[in-house]
This record gives sequence, C-alpha cells and structure tokens, in this order.
Amino acid sequence: MEYGPRRATLVLEDGSVFEGKTFTGDGEVAGEVVFTTSMVGYQETLTDPSYRGQVVLFTYPLIGNYGVIPGDEESRKVQAAGVLVREYTPYHSNWASERSLAALLEGENVVGVEGIDTRALTRRLRDKGSMRGIISTYESDPNVLRAKANAHPSMVGLDLASTSSELTEPTLLPAYGEERCRVAALDYGVKGSIYKELRSRGVSVLAIPGSAGADEILDSGSDGLFLSNGPGDPAALEDAVETLRPVLGEVPTFGICLGHQLLGLALGCETYKMPFGHHGANHPVRYLRSGRIEITSQNHGFAVREESLPSGVELTHRNLYDGTVEGIENRDLRAWSVQYHPESSPGPRDSGYLFDDFVETVCGGGES
Repeated sequence: MEYGPRRATLVLEDGSVFEGKTFTGDGEVAGEVVFTTSMVGYQETLTDPSYRGQVVLFTYPLIGNYGVIPGDEESRKVQAAGVLVREYTPYHSNWASERSLAALLEGENVVGVEGIDTRALTRRLRDKGSMRGIISTYESDPNVLRAKANAHPSMVGLDLASTSSELTEPTLLPAYGEERCRVAALDYGVKGSIYKELRSRGVSVLAIPGSAGADEILDSGSDGLFLSNGPGDPAALEDAVETLRPVLGEVPTFGICLGHQLLGLALGCETYKMPFGHHGANHPVRYLRSGRIEITSQNHGFAVREESLPSGVELTHRNLYDGTVEGIENRDLRAWSVQYHPESSPGPRDSGYLFDDFVETVCGGGES
C-alpha cells in the first residue's frame, strides 16, 4: 500500500530542522544521520548490517525507481533506522522487482521521508560531522525533538556488533562446486554477498557468531579465518579483540570493515571516530605496493589511526580523499585487512583480487 503525504520533521542534535513528508507510515525514530554518495544499490545499502542504528541520507536525487529485487538484499531485514531522500517514486520498472521500496520499509516499520533538502543536509553533515537526529511524524516542536535527539546514545562507545549476527550457532555454508578449503568466518553483522564471493571461489564457510571464543575458532579445524563487517564502535568490542590475539598466526586471517578495525586493535593499533565517515561506492583508494588506484565501496564511521601502527604492521592501502588508512598487514602473522568492501554490492568490481589473494593463500598455501 502506498501512503499519501504526511508531514515529517527531522531535527539534528545541533537544532537544525528539515521538513519533508513520509512515503511510508507514521513513526518516530532516532539514530546517527549519515549520507551515502552511491548512485545505485539502495536495497543493498539499507539491508547492510553496518548501517544498523543509522538514519541513511541518499544524496542521489531519485530513489525507488527499480523497486525491490529478491536476492539483492544483504541480510534478512532492513538495518537502517530511517531513510531520507529528495524524491521517492513508487513507479518501479525493473523486470525482476516484486514490490516497491515503500512496501519494504512499511513492512518493517522503517520510516522513509522524501522532500528533504538533501543537498543542504549533506553539507551540514559534511561541515559539522555526522550527528544524532530524530525523524517524527507525531511531533513537530524543534525543541522537543532536539532534546530527544541529544538523549539518543552516541555511536562512540556503542556496541552494536555483538547483537547483529543472525546466527545462533555455527553454520556450514558449502562451497559452490568442489570444495578447495574451509574458512571460519566470525560474523559481527556480515553482508551476505561476502560469503557468496568466498563460496564462488571454492571455499566452504563455517559461519560462527562473533561472540565465539578463541578455543572454538581454533578447534574448528578451518584453513583460514575471515573477520566480517559490522556496525558500531570497534573499541567497544574488547572481548572480540582479546579473542583474536591468541588466534592470529595460527591460520591466514583476512578482515573487512569492522573486521579490519578489530584486527588493527588486536595488533596494537588504535581506532577513532571519523567526522562523517565514508559511505558510498565511488571512493578512490591507492594500493601502495602497486600504485594502482581502485574505486571502492565503503561504509564506515571509524578508522584505524595511522600513527598508532606498531612495528611489523604495514600500511597497504590509503584513501585518496582524506589519506586515511584503508588496509594493513602483518606478514609474520599472515594477517591482513581492508577498510572498504571488495565484495561491492553495490559498487565497482575493482577489488575482487583481495578475495582471490585470500583464497589462494588459504587453499593453495601461497603468500598474501
């Protein structure tokens, strides 16, 4: 069912007010407001567990035109707390689409707002940094809403990953075709397409909840270890970091996004909250060993502090927008990671070699 216009008010923690109208049902929700520069892939974005607890602002002006396509989701539900767009269209035309974006959001009680001045809001977040905000169709008093926004928990120090896994017990996901080797994957809120990339290369994935202990990981008999993406502040996951330390060096280890940050912490690095993070599918990254520039898909609000890299940890990738750390490696421990998303979904396919390298190291005994 498509809804008629309803007034909706967004208020940021600094008191900024933006008006729009819902394209879903009524509601009120708070979260960290972040913007993404992706031009496609709103379905993948909204179902990415790394967006849990965040209100997602799409900078691309028209959202909804290809509907919702079965199989394109990254998890079983919409993870974003709310959705902000300039213009929503209910007229979806993709041949594979089965329903509208509004129907998806309505079915999961997620508020979607259109008519927001997305350019002004993006500039506000870019200049002042990501902020807590609240969307409401019930309350329009800016002072009341600002107080609610400021009462919402900050993302700094917030552990969201420990409750983001859909797993209740270890689950074996068999390789597509003949199995070459087996990898244990710690699920902190994984994107489904990551597992597809591994399985398509002949890897059987033993998916394990991120709360697993070191003994459970080591006793799995896996040939390699993968550390997944996920939401929240990596520094809040002290138990996860302590779990990794005795495991590193036992088998080749590869991490993505939150997994990259947790690997960094386990190796002795520090992490910090970025002003507005990196969200989108057009971020240039230089692979320092080859000089090659990759256009990457990204979704993160925290980063590894370069000045904290200890001896033995090498910087391998650097973001060309702001110079931040995008990849690290400890060769002695056969452990490496990247901050961005080589599985894309959405995004360009420049970084698939990272999965190739990991699989060849694990299955073929090669070097990373």
